[in-house]
Amino acid sequence: MRDFVSCISENAVNVSHSSCSSYTNNACISPSLIPSVQNAVTCLYRISLSSSRKRLFITVSWCKNPITGQGLSINFGGGGGDDHDHDHDTSTSFKLNTNSRFFRKKKGNKVIESNNSKIQVFWDLSSAKYGTGPEPLEGFYIVVMVDSEIGLVLGNLAEEIVTKKLKNSTPVANVSLVSRQEHCSGNALYSTKAQFSDTGIAHDVLIRCSGENEGLKHPVLSVCIDKKTVIRIKRLQWNFRGNQTIFVDGLLVDMMWDVHDWFFSPSSGDAVFMFRTRSGMDSRLWLEEKLLQTEQDRLEFSLLIYACKNP
Repeated sequence: MRDFVSCISENAVNVSHSSCSSYTNNACISPSLIPSVQNAVTCLYRISLSSSRKRLFITVSWCKNPITGQGLSINFGGGGGDDHDHDHDTSTSFKLNTNSRFFRKKKGNKVIESNNSKIQVFWDLSSAKYGTGPEPLEGFYIVVMVDSEIGLVLGNLAEEIVTKKLKNSTPVANVSLVSRQEHCSGNALYSTKAQFSDTGIAHDVLIRCSGENEGLKHPVLSVCIDKKTVIRIKRLQWNFRGNQTIFVDGLLVDMMWDVHDWFFSPSSGDAVFMFRTRSGMDSRLWLEEKLLQTEQDRLEFSLLIYACKNP
């Protein structure tokens, strides 16, 4: 195991220590370039109930449309037991358009039946504050109860509903963020945050494509994590697809990119960037094995960014 990780680490960048960075210049920093804007964000959570050991997948989608405004939808699908983690559907859903004249109820609760489970959704978006993206930054809460267990808690005001309206003895389910998808448009500069493990910290992730207007003969793709350049791809028009590996919080993370349409299908102009953690023994540093959870409790995480250069 030690030999395997040593071999991998020769071409990987360790984000934990600045001395391990392969690049001295930070090509991602550009004070004059405005980052692209998020149009939609979708997060997939796996909920494991403590009492029945039942698993449920909850998909939370935020969107922003010039016509309909801010929107929220929550989909529920059953995951079954350990052998059916990804065999889920999203047929049962809860939708809320916070700006629509047809539905202005920004605070309330609703009971939903899904996959033989009783689900209660509590929400308050009446004082939510937004940035340029579809997700509220603060001033809101969303709490999902599944079979009388606290399943999903979102927002900085969630403690209010949990402590005031629910009993202290209410059991809490185990929650894991499986994936996050972002759809962006604007300049070829994409900024977001990602937490690659349940016990890790949130990292600043920034992707930038530099071009001829910046004095470069060929376009260059740069990826930064916590203001450190970890990946730099030159002659991007020839290397429009590929992947590289980095270390984040002791985990191997594969970063894959596909910018084919930027060069060969400019009408759509969509590119895809994905960060994905590896599962199995090969995903951990040999010095940190004893600090991590058992293999049965681990879950891969992926961050996908769909990027359009057209506003």
